[in-house]
Amino acid sequence: MASSFEMDRVSKENLLASLSDIEHSLPGRVLQDGHTCASHAHTLTWIAPQPPDAVVQPRSTAELARIATIASKHKVPLIGFGGGTSLEGHVNAPFGGLSIDFTKMNRITAFNTRDLTVCVEAGVTLSALNHYLADTSFFFSVDPGAGEATLGGMAATRASGTNTVRYGTMRENVQSLEVVMSDGRVIKTATEAPKSSAGYDLTHLFVGSEGTLGLISALSLKLHPRPQETAVVVAGFKDLNAACETVISAIGSGLRPARIELLDDKILHAVNQHSGTEFPELPTLFVEFHGRIGETERLFQSFEKLADRHHSTTINVASDPDQREKLWQARHSAFSALKTAWPEATVLATDVCVPVSRLSEAIAEAQADIARLELTAPIVGHVGDGNFHVLPAFDGSDERQTQAVMELRDRLVVSAHKFGGTCSGEHGIGQGKIEYLEQEAGQGISVMQDLKRALDPHNILNPGKVVRL
Repeated sequence: MASSFEMDRVSKENLLASLSDIEHSLPGRVLQDGHTCASHAHTLTWIAPQPPDAVVQPRSTAELARIATIASKHKVPLIGFGGGTSLEGHVNAPFGGLSIDFTKMNRITAFNTRDLTVCVEAGVTLSALNHYLADTSFFFSVDPGAGEATLGGMAATRASGTNTVRYGTMRENVQSLEVVMSDGRVIKTATEAPKSSAGYDLTHLFVGSEGTLGLISALSLKLHPRPQETAVVVAGFKDLNAACETVISAIGSGLRPARIELLDDKILHAVNQHSGTEFPELPTLFVEFHGRIGETERLFQSFEKLADRHHSTTINVASDPDQREKLWQARHSAFSALKTAWPEATVLATDVCVPVSRLSEAIAEAQADIARLELTAPIVGHVGDGNFHVLPAFDGSDERQTQAVMELRDRLVVSAHKFGGTCSGEHGIGQGKIEYLEQEAGQGISVMQDLKRALDPHNILNPGKVVRL
């Protein structure tokens, strides 16, 4: 329930005063044309866009701190914007204010091959970092499938993706952060030491805070040595239950794949049409193994036995780099493929995450709800860590279908909570899942609200996201 702490739309007087101060202090950083503002509102899913009043483009932490100091003085909202790839309304401006566009803060500032770390400004994209590391012996493991995502945005939303099952999410792969607070103070959350027991863990407080507690300006990230050998196994199954049980067996047996991705028959049909691939249109697992020379063959054979035990209908292995790249491009194109397959439909992306041991039950309940509600809703997931996405394609102008989709979203969360899971494995909370977080966190919500009030007393940092005040 909203309280008096929740703000109204920023007043025109305060907005103009802040813009005047920023333009005076940092000439040329403010953009106010309608197209630019519209492009900085949420456009990827069902949540209506809410553009900012202006877009500001800092080029350094010092400039960002100056902007925050001015915004705090005039109580003007600041909404961080990286690649604009978030899915739950994170970049919307429901109370107006300034979108802080990080794309000009795009330098890679340090690369330490002995400590396996790289330091980047918040606006560096995942694609740019991967390109920088391409000719080295190291790689950055977090791969949400959106190369245009920025590293600052990925940390702010605690992004994960396909490699999480072995290498972890952004939470495990951020060494330290530089953060600009709501009043313009600049802090560093940790040293470069690989571990510490000194004080509160500020790094992990800001990772996943979605820009509501501070604005991430720079990051020190952990890297991993490139595996000597990589192989991708593609295994088809008669139904989703058999595929899920194979996943549970594989994780329980200690195989430690780098990735385990699930695509149902509807997704694969769309992917084949979109990408020109010829996958058998069955529930399918894409499984990638990393290891030393000769090790992936042993891992593949062990996985093949598990898949056979669950009546796999087809199984193929790709060890050639070009083949592997085509397979993962097909997987990452799933959302685009759906929009191509149903061009007139509204496609909603939602996700939940459950303990891997409950994966089969959770997906079975999702399938039952999809059938009962008479919806077209393919399923895809990073199932090695229990995370799956349901992607309804529906007529957004049809009230019955829209209500059915909203009921499906509710049911997915109810089911996830029943099985000990969470309302969001990787999409975050933003605007779209605040109610679900309240159901999940219980009294923990009051602690989150206390943190928000303490660190952002004027409620100017991405207001209206994560928690209601």
